[in-house]
Amino acid sequence: MSVPMPAAAARLLPTFDESRLVDELRALRETTWGQQRPYDTDVLPSAGIDWRCLSLRSLGGDGARTDPGGPGAESFADTPWLERVPYLGEVLKTVPGSLRAARLMALGMGVRSVDHFDTKCGPAWGMARLHVPITTNPGALLVLDGVKHSWQPGTFWFGDFSRRHMVLNEGPSVRVHLMIDCLVTPELADIFPPDWGPYFQHSDVLYCKPELPPRAGHFTPASWQARLPSAFLDWEEDDIFDDSAERTSAVITVTADGAHLTSECGRSFGLIRIKGDEYRLAGWSDERTVELVTGTPGWLVLRTRCGRSVGDIAVPAYAIPAGSRTRS
Repeated sequence: MSVPMPAAAARLLPTFDESRLVDELRALRETTWGQQRPYDTDVLPSAGIDWRCLSLRSLGGDGARTDPGGPGAESFADTPWLERVPYLGEVLKTVPGSLRAARLMALGMGVRSVDHFDTKCGPAWGMARLHVPITTNPGALLVLDGVKHSWQPGTFWFGDFSRRHMVLNEGPSVRVHLMIDCLVTPELADIFPPDWGPYFQHSDVLYCKPELPPRAGHFTPASWQARLPSAFLDWEEDDIFDDSAERTSAVITVTADGAHLTSECGRSFGLIRIKGDEYRLAGWSDERTVELVTGTPGWLVLRTRCGRSVGDIAVPAYAIPAGSRTRS
């Protein structure tokens, strides 16, 4: 029997030094922060309100990006801004899981966001979004699943932002939080309150496997072509294995440096090996993986996960001899 999540939010361990957090924020005072931008299959226009962001980790380590990122050609990496805030670097090291984005989020005075959901941002999809407040005021609130929260500087929080939520700042100063996205691992449960133990042990939590090194030279040849449902490459899609669904051609290549998938529509994804010849999409969780099964023909097993539920489909994968063209 699955155990429900105890609450929409939880205070975590440890607590951080408020004065050191504020001092490091001052070190970035002269930096121009960009407007926060959402992400789906591309980076979208800014939110249109005074909700600014400075990325300490982003896809490819690009310090100009303000979106949370998603599956793509690159993995997450530290940005140059992180070098200027060593204590925030220590904060990030306390997170027992593979880090994705880490962003300083500044909510201006008089700002109220719309009610919204963060797509596939929760333990069921192998994701967790954590907050460390740095500056706040009594009028700065998070309303999460109908409950008002006023998290204080130096505390550490998890929120299930796949639920309806909004933020507002009706106070006299800017509210700044460090927002951390990470993959869910069994070790992450250690920083949650004890009463969350049954949830992590007996619920629909998707635990992500650690990254493994490439298997260089394991395959001969090193490239395959397959036709897969186009929706598989859109991480917001769920029902992707309909036999009548539109298909796209894709090439999977394995080299000594790693693996990647390129589709005929021009999208490219890095592939991170997690088990045998199974790979998750770079920048994403184990929610969406591909597995190569060699043979004549070979097979490409496309797999999606949500909690304990697994869906997959196998499509033929044809070896591409070196120097030859791909199939149309």
